[in-house]
Amino acid sequence: MKFVVRGLDLTESSLKATLPVIELLRYQQEDGREPFTDWITALRDKVAAARIRVRLHQIEAGNFGDSKSVGGGVAELRVPIGPGYRVYFGRYGSTVVILLCGGDKKTQAADIARAQQLWTEWRQRQS
Repeated sequence: MKFVVRGLDLTESSLKATLPVIELLRYQQEDGREPFTDWITALRDKVAAARIRVRLHQIEAGNFGDSKSVGGGVAELRVPIGPGYRVYFGRYGSTVVILLCGGDKKTQAADIARAQQLWTEWRQRQS
């Protein structure tokens, strides 16, 4: 199978080779807790949790899909299942994504504020 990207003919394997490999890290608070891990393991809907993990694997392959900035250096990954799950993350450089926390459409405003606070804390600890 061939693809044309910006005038270049690419085979399927060369197209995959051009996508960046993204490293996913989970934000860890100073007390050792990981808000994203706490959230996803507490989900009762195991099918939704599995779908979220599939979306995270897609990010590792360089495909961010349905995501957008929500301000303060934080982006929201939308997962179209159940009540509209969201995963909040920050990007460090071009190949590292820090998973901050998760939530759903009902708690979106509070989740965004929390993610922005966690991102600010993470950046401060890096300097």
